[in-house]
Amino acid sequence: MDEGSDASLDPRDWSELRALGHRMLDDMFDDLENVRHGPVWRPMPDDVRDAWDTALPRGGTAPDDVYATYRRLIAPYGVGNRHPRFLGWVHGGGTPIGMLAEMLAAGLNANCGGRDHAPILCERQVVRWAAEMVGLPVQSSGLVVTGTSMANFIAVLVARTAAAGAGVRRNGVGFRRLTAYASEGAHLCIGRALDMAGIGSQALRTIPCDAAGAMDVAALRTAIATDQEDGLEPFLVVATAGSVDIGAIDDLPAVAGVCAEHRLWFHVDAAFGAIAMSSPALRPLFAGMEHADSVAFDFHKWAQVSYDAGCIVVRDAMAHRAAFARTAAYLRRDVRGLAAGEPWPVDFGPELSRGFRALKVWMTLMTYGTDRIGRIAERSCAHARRLAAMIDREPALELAAPVALNIVCFCYRPGSDAMQAAIAADLQVAGDVVLSLTTWQGRTVLRAAFVNHRTDESDVDAVVAAVLAAGHRHSAGQAMLAAAN
Repeated sequence: MDEGSDASLDPRDWSELRALGHRMLDDMFDDLENVRHGPVWRPMPDDVRDAWDTALPRGGTAPDDVYATYRRLIAPYGVGNRHPRFLGWVHGGGTPIGMLAEMLAAGLNANCGGRDHAPILCERQVVRWAAEMVGLPVQSSGLVVTGTSMANFIAVLVARTAAAGAGVRRNGVGFRRLTAYASEGAHLCIGRALDMAGIGSQALRTIPCDAAGAMDVAALRTAIATDQEDGLEPFLVVATAGSVDIGAIDDLPAVAGVCAEHRLWFHVDAAFGAIAMSSPALRPLFAGMEHADSVAFDFHKWAQVSYDAGCIVVRDAMAHRAAFARTAAYLRRDVRGLAAGEPWPVDFGPELSRGFRALKVWMTLMTYGTDRIGRIAERSCAHARRLAAMIDREPALELAAPVALNIVCFCYRPGSDAMQAAIAADLQVAGDVVLSLTTWQGRTVLRAAFVNHRTDESDVDAVVAAVLAAGHRHSAGQAMLAAAN
């Protein structure tokens, strides 16, 4: 390709780059259309790893050659979450529409930190839709962010400012002993959010869970009362709607009642559970979320939006803005022109430079509709129930935890923790199916999370067959080793 003049990075002749772009798009469609027929994941060979040890490029390389390198070093070695048998973690599978939306957003190159342009209105509409989805008022504020980790961090900062006043932004928490509460099953990002907020991860009280993996509300009440007696300052309770380990849902109405009684900020981490509210069959499981002061969740999970796309919704827009808004001469706001459109997204979060992340969410919801997305969540839960039933019928397998939504934790037996880990690694390396591991009640267990819209019943059945085959191989190997000794 003609490099053009040094004054611009555009080509003098667009035809060659246009042809390459069409080839890239065709390749992406081919990859998605045939994703089922390849391995879920493949390890990188040594020569591919070694190829990444190169010097900083001082001169340019022809785009055709750069793309060829991408096809050789990157495309075959992704995380694998587009594949219908990627069941290890709660990842959506992405969609062709989301892929195209990413391309459109990159072409527009919008900075969505502020100012008066259509991408800002698009994000505001997505936030209104998100509020409606989780049962909060459509006047709620919010942002499309990288993921629930960032969304939870924003919620902690808003709750901190609401409890300690605007001065906390200038003076810090000082000697105030702010204290937060979440279940033992809460995501690790809650503690990290308190850490980053300057409150400290030790300020998080982890509340025991019941047999179903939900927060023990009586224990929550006791912890709050004890901390108050000790001179601490409870300010936030984080309920989980779909725990990372087993998909458990806290008793949201009961937690909401405790928060109302003690005037605490009620936040819900609904990383993947929130999207299930688009299903009439699953929505009752999340009753009580409508009482939340804030909700964090991901579109890149059950809504199948391409990574990354999380969301924070805050009931009180004034409280939300009070935690972030700040003026600067170069960010002057006007009533007309490009500097109009107040408030800006930067008034509700830490980032001024923000990509047009909302476009892929908007196009996904517009194209497929929430009814269809809700049915994907229903089907995922049906897959989990199918797998659980198959496990119950198989003597060599054991269901290790209750199945609340879409996550199944189980073991090969008889098998040690090391054997469960070996089975998971074998399946991943073979590319047959990707399962993950977690710890439940002191045991290492296999974990299958059904999220991908491409997964069907044949993929569910393949899990059992693959685990049994791997488990039998390890059992036979151990028996041979024992006999030899």
